[in-house]
Amino acid sequence: MKKQPKIFDSLSELHKAMGQPKPSHPLIGILNYGEAVFDPKDYEQGIILNFYKISFKTHFSGKLRYGHGFYDFEEGGMSFISPGQILRMQDEEADYSGMSLHIHPDFIRPYSLNTKIKQYGFFGYSAAEALYLSESEKETILGVFHSIQKELNERIDGFSQDVILSQIELLLNYSNRFYNRQFLTRKAINHDVISKLEILLEDYFNTEKTIENGLPTVQFIANELQLSPRYLSDLLRNSNGQNTQQFIHDKLIEKAKEYIATGTLSISEIAYKLGFEHPQSFNKLFKKKTSLTPVAFQESFHKN
Repeated sequence: MKKQPKIFDSLSELHKAMGQPKPSHPLIGILNYGEAVFDPKDYEQGIILNFYKISFKTHFSGKLRYGHGFYDFEEGGMSFISPGQILRMQDEEADYSGMSLHIHPDFIRPYSLNTKIKQYGFFGYSAAEALYLSESEKETILGVFHSIQKELNERIDGFSQDVILSQIELLLNYSNRFYNRQFLTRKAINHDVISKLEILLEDYFNTEKTIENGLPTVQFIANELQLSPRYLSDLLRNSNGQNTQQFIHDKLIEKAKEYIATGTLSISEIAYKLGFEHPQSFNKLFKKKTSLTPVAFQESFHKN
């Protein structure tokens, strides 16, 4: 029988599995990797945490390949996991130092953070899309972790939850800022991704794939580029202000205009060729993007 991922419903369960004492608060805690005792082979099928996990790895290096070289990051980095996601435990994870902040949804449920935390796209990124930190950024993040740890260790009173919630929001806001910085400093790499995306869509619209599979989905495009959907959309948004769906639609409209310009296909035939089941859906999108119906565009084009 195939092994299933190990599910952890509580922080206490996780701390016990990692050979650590129970957390001082049942709904929030910090686990230090250097103190954890576990065999990664026990979790080869992965683990599922039913709480948020914000990891800060202080001494690990990741390699991002670009062209014939690598970009090396030696100052550590961060990764973010939402409740219910599968986390793969790799052998090398036992070798890095750092810490993880675990937050049970019940800790933030009565507060606005319960809604706001879902708006941070990086909780949907894959492990390969981690946030890599500079030395100064590392010190900033480490300082917030230590503030949370100090609050948990020294006192739990009527003010504790509000203080810790403010520290969590500060941590998330810093992470958001540093991810935006990372998109900016990776312009060359991001440009390469966008070029691959343009080629991918051009090939998709120029072949029978639209007829066979319909319109290209964000999930399909992300899979082809080996990126998570959220990371790809955030990358595009930081580069040109569009998410992936908007980018796909713009390329689709460009192709539609090409077909209309030739005058060899009817509007219905163009809609079908581009992957639409119903011409009305194509007409609606075309008008939304150009302020003209396909027929009006066709007429204006031939007038010119």
